[in-house]
Amino acid sequence: MRLSLLDRSRTRHGHPQAVALEHSVQRAVEVEQLGYERFWVAEHHAVPGIASGSPAVLLAAIGARTERIRLGSGGVMLPNHRPLLVAEQFRMLAALSPGRIDLGVGRSLGFTEPVRRALGRLEASSEAFADEIAEVRDYLEDSAPLTARPADAGEVALFVLATGAGVETAAELGLPVVIGGPFLDSPELPDRLAAYRRAFRPHRGSSPQIIVSVDVLIADTDAVARQLALPEVWAMVHSRSTGEFGVLEPVARIRERALKDREVRRIEQGLDAAVAGSAQTVRRRLEQLLERTGAQEILATGATFDREALSASDRELARLLRG
Repeated sequence: MRLSLLDRSRTRHGHPQAVALEHSVQRAVEVEQLGYERFWVAEHHAVPGIASGSPAVLLAAIGARTERIRLGSGGVMLPNHRPLLVAEQFRMLAALSPGRIDLGVGRSLGFTEPVRRALGRLEASSEAFADEIAEVRDYLEDSAPLTARPADAGEVALFVLATGAGVETAAELGLPVVIGGPFLDSPELPDRLAAYRRAFRPHRGSSPQIIVSVDVLIADTDAVARQLALPEVWAMVHSRSTGEFGVLEPVARIRERALKDREVRRIEQGLDAAVAGSAQTVRRRLEQLLERTGAQEILATGATFDREALSASDRELARLLRG
């Protein structure tokens, strides 16, 4: 079982937003030493809680501080970019960090309508997404009318971040698929993944590959781990009323709030969805998830306000899966 990490450069209450980027670099250095397979970063725009709007820029900084771990995007949102520019950026990364670059692509638009308007794209169909992925791949494989430079940068591995129709797109193009979020709880999930495997069209010898992206936090007890998961869950719950995904707050600050009943319910639902608990609890939850999906790799996405506790969780998860 391969273990990887998606870090979204979460900003924290009381800290400058720019510090989140250095935190991401430091975390990559740490998990490389722990034996993680990949370290991916995200693309979000005009979101107070996330400092990373340009995966390629952040990956270049991380590549300069690491040696072995694969580096990639979880993901580059193709509706925001022209395929040639994406191919050029990731070929440059491949030249700077040879043999280590992944390109995960998705089709999510901006978090709010003003952001979507600023990015110049208000909708993105599954058909357009498939065409744009194929165009990026043509550039990366030197089969497009133009050549993305540098042409001799080496291979860039391509992945599809998917829910729903994106799984079908990955199968059609013969690409690995990364699934996560509410899709993991969908009753349709086993059938959709079975269909992915049946419909998979190999491309240059590729075979079906499923990566599961899930929030994972480990602590000494289930109760402590749920406390660690609270800041991330609260940011999501609060965004439903404010329209703004905010910074990670300390647990005590959240507990001081006069929460509405519906917020309490949503928090509990969010905590239940996260794989947060003791090592024994997390092992059981992950085994159940892997059995349900047949995934070959876990892409852990946990975040919390307490960076020391987050580092300890990363270490424990590496020990857990090695054992």
